[in-house]
Amino acid sequence: MTRNPRQMPIPMALPADLARESFIAAPCNAQALITLGAEGWSGAAWPAGKLVLTGPQGSGKTHLLHIWAKATGARYLTAPDLTDADLTDLAETGAVALDNADVLAASPALETAAFHLHNMLAERGGRLLLAARGPVRDWGLRLPDLLSRLQAAQHVALTPPDDALLAGVLEKLFADRQVKISDRLIPFLLPRMERSLAAAQVLVARLDAESLARKCAISRQLAADVMQMSRDSD
Repeated sequence: MTRNPRQMPIPMALPADLARESFIAAPCNAQALITLGAEGWSGAAWPAGKLVLTGPQGSGKTHLLHIWAKATGARYLTAPDLTDADLTDLAETGAVALDNADVLAASPALETAAFHLHNMLAERGGRLLLAARGPVRDWGLRLPDLLSRLQAAQHVALTPPDDALLAGVLEKLFADRQVKISDRLIPFLLPRMERSLAAAQVLVARLDAESLARKCAISRQLAADVMQMSRDSD
């Protein structure tokens, strides 16, 4: 009998692997890699030392920010972290990677903090890398000076993943869970799944959970059942 997707046990989330070696290069992220990798990952070639990286959820933005931060000694934080951050201390590092930057519009305090951090880094000749789902104009910023400064930043977008990247990500996600699959499974999944990296993460978690619940290997039939359950629950 088909199980209700709400009853499927979802395994505990595994730690994210954010190393450079685990980032899968593909045409959809090639331009981002080139831009971030300018001057050996220093970002020195960015106009005014700032760059906005955009892309949909699960497209690799956070992974790229961590790679850049490790390579440059930058401080990584998310936009909400600015509320309690020591801005002077951050600016003195000379490089900051700010994730979820589109959340800055959630409060005047966050916008003000980002504005001061931007100016402090600029005064020191530092670098600011921001990541968000969409371009600056869509964030809803209300502080004109912050809006104008961030709109002047260089912008590079991660485009939707192609089959090569999705296949690589699926293979890696199964490997991270130490799940062995047949060579026929991923070609079966690709034309039937949602075209996003976030969807790949959810799908692999659900397949793993259902295989544990049924105490069986992940087959094409099990994959078809899980995807049908997901459609039925939408």
